[in-house]
Amino acid sequence: MKTNIIKILIIIFVFLGFAKNINADELKSNNSHQFNFFSGVFDKTNEAKNSELFGVQHSSENLFRETFLGKISPITGFMITDNSDTYFYTGVQAEYKIGKLNLTPSLSPGIYTVADGKDLGLPLEFKSEVQISIDLFSGSKLGYSQSHISNADLGDKNPGADSYMLNFMKSF
Repeated sequence: MKTNIIKILIIIFVFLGFAKNINADELKSNNSHQFNFFSGVFDKTNEAKNSELFGVQHSSENLFRETFLGKISPITGFMITDNSDTYFYTGVQAEYKIGKLNLTPSLSPGIYTVADGKDLGLPLEFKSEVQISIDLFSGSKLGYSQSHISNADLGDKNPGADSYMLNFMKSF
């Protein structure tokens, strides 16, 4: 199973590498796309059945809006567990800066597919997450996040899953 995850991650990185050929001048002036690469533990409260997770999330500086709630932007992402469960999502996040620290809550509905892992009740699941990160150097951040995925009691069962992740964000 871990071999499948490694293959999928390699495919994602190769795709990102070929997605657009960016020269150094464009990189300096643009920095509008941020990718959040994360890894952690899925369903951490169930020690007997928890699993590793890996994922990537995208946001675009061009789509951020300043509102009375703060800096809001759409996000899109994908995660996979070492049990081959997957979650594709799209939603919104807010970003609050406190010096070099960033507090980033988000809410994302998405499609969850169960393979050999935890059945969350429905394909439609909602992920709420809070991330704290620190600015490392220009265009890079390192963070920690916790999330909860559940179907909001829309299904007959709603076990939910809590996760924690280490995050590395890079702007391109």
